[in-house]
Amino acid sequence: MVKINVGGCGSFVKDSDYKSYVAKALDAFDTLKAGNGAGNDFLGWKTLPVDTPEKLLDDIDSVKADWKSKGVDLVVVIGIGGSYLGARCAIEALSHSFIRPEGSPQVIFAGNNLSEDYIAEALDLAKTRNTAVVVISKSGTTTEPAIAFRIFKEYIGKTYGATEASQRIVAVTDASKGAVTTLSDNMGYRTFVVPDNVGGRYSVLTPVGLLPIALAGFDIRAMLRGAADEMKELQARSAENPAVQYAAMRNLLYDNGKAVEILVSYNPKLVYFAEWWKQLYGESEGKEGKGIFPASVANTADLHSMGQFIQEGSRVMFETVLNVEKAAREVCVGPDPDNLDCLNYLAGSRVEHCNAMARLGVKVAHIDGGVPQMEVDIEKIDEYNLGAAFYFFEFACGVSAYTLGINPFNQPGVEAYKKNMFALLRKPGYEAQTEEILKRI
Repeated sequence: MVKINVGGCGSFVKDSDYKSYVAKALDAFDTLKAGNGAGNDFLGWKTLPVDTPEKLLDDIDSVKADWKSKGVDLVVVIGIGGSYLGARCAIEALSHSFIRPEGSPQVIFAGNNLSEDYIAEALDLAKTRNTAVVVISKSGTTTEPAIAFRIFKEYIGKTYGATEASQRIVAVTDASKGAVTTLSDNMGYRTFVVPDNVGGRYSVLTPVGLLPIALAGFDIRAMLRGAADEMKELQARSAENPAVQYAAMRNLLYDNGKAVEILVSYNPKLVYFAEWWKQLYGESEGKEGKGIFPASVANTADLHSMGQFIQEGSRVMFETVLNVEKAAREVCVGPDPDNLDCLNYLAGSRVEHCNAMARLGVKVAHIDGGVPQMEVDIEKIDEYNLGAAFYFFEFACGVSAYTLGINPFNQPGVEAYKKNMFALLRKPGYEAQTEEILKRI
């Protein structure tokens, strides 16, 4: 289960103020649990760990088995934002860093950018492999995934034929409306539903995340069990509830001038977990002129780039360290008779011991340098603990945003750039906006 330590913030805040913010966070906790706050029509994620039907998991298994029987060894997952970040972070965390696992296809992602080079290179790979596609989009008209899907749909159709293409494309989309739903009905694609009451950034435990994660060869049932156990842990209305503690401390630090939160990891497998977390908190809290800016670093690598700024730059930040208690593998430093690198004092030590001492050394240095630090601990990187971490941060985000006085479940600002982009692309219906923007640029 997820544990939290806020002790690294103690020298920056008054105990009485922290207790006051815990009380505010408990009020927000009550709002989230009761489901009577702003955006309460998007609370379906709260019970996904226990409400996900076994039939859904069986249907995912069926796609996996069918594609395995066809020899599929590459799956292109098309989506953007919450439609890909959860799956990507889980697959990156659970995969071997360098070797593709036997018996499962490689999963790559498209539709999350508009880089022509990226799409061309993804097609290069697809042409050398036995390929299938998962498209994830509620509307089917979001520009980035829509362009990628059009290109890969055409490629699959030309390469495998219309009948076989209908078995090599799976859609995760709206239950009854939207371009992808209509196309799926017309072409006979297998479909999975994105629940209406779950927003994209909270959707990793829906088919949006579960299908790609399962196709990559990982245990989604264990992930749901971890999330379910974390869900039970977070139900207690208590000052010791880790989600309440996290929400209370980050809001207190924010009101004390710490407007940037850096999520820190010491395992490169968690780089995309930070990307998922940044979307979750950035879209949930960044509105109405409020919100903590979510950033991330991957240590120890980033100690040699961002470390200087964190240590001595503008004092506007605090850190949340996502700590993994147990490494999955063991590698030790050996002795060297010449000792030219002066490392013999570490002979016999595990590399992970060196990593842990670096983490503790950084903690002391950064606190001394004026950077408060919280720690969020998970036991190890596996499906169960990732499921728990997903649920912890989702639940804590709801509590934190309500503490801030923000609706955690809308994102009105996301549409601003789209209107300008459509106008510049000369999309029909945007003619007036086109002329207006052209005058400004």
